[in-house]
Amino acid sequence: MAKTIMVVDDSATMRLSLKSALELSGFKVECAGDGVLALNQLKFGVKPDLIITDINMPNMGGLEFIKTLRTLPGFRFTPVLALTTESHQEKRDEAKKHGATGWLVKPVTGPDLVKIIKQVLPGA
Repeated sequence: MAKTIMVVDDSATMRLSLKSALELSGFKVECAGDGVLALNQLKFGVKPDLIITDINMPNMGGLEFIKTLRTLPGFRFTPVLALTTESHQEKRDEAKKHGATGWLVKPVTGPDLVKIIKQVLPGA
């Protein structure tokens, strides 16, 4: 059974690009345009095996999304990768403190992303 990955990014182009690359690698992909929309999907039954989130988004950014996600039943240990243009160590540290599993700086190629996903998601 294919693993499900949720992509949370305010850029429609980025969501489409990631979705295409991940689906070509055999993953099922759910998308959301910001943290609020992602949390709504999660509360109404979407259960991803891994989440990839941007950091800088309107309504609810990635750091707040990760922090809130970790309080939801069933999502405490879901792997979360931050995929962002941010490269400052303080942001990385804050993301890790809130529960991010990993940090990737855009741009990341499809094969590189899949390689990282397979490292953090058993059975992917």
